[in-house]
Amino acid sequence: MREQPSKHPLNVSGKYYVDFKRCINHGLCVFAAPNNFRLDKGDYGAYVLRQPESPEEEEQCRQAVEECPVGAVRDDGEISEVSSHLVAELPTQS
Repeated sequence: MREQPSKHPLNVSGKYYVDFKRCINHGLCVFAAPNNFRLDKGDYGAYVLRQPESPEEEEQCRQAVEECPVGAVRDDGEISEVSSHLVAELPTQS
């Protein structure tokens, strides 16, 4: 059985989040996506300050997920509003 994530209490709701039980306060997510992540001054590590609002921020958040050394930065699999706009702009195959 897969362990349920422990979402940081300060995460804003949305696609990206930080699992505080895994977070080691490394700060790579803040470096990768400074507009979207912050380090908690308490005991919980990093959290999502705001969800991405542009294609650049979406890419930065994706980078934070991929580069987190302990897998604490996660994506719940939903398509964000930014991603859905990008997908809508893709050419269709005939």
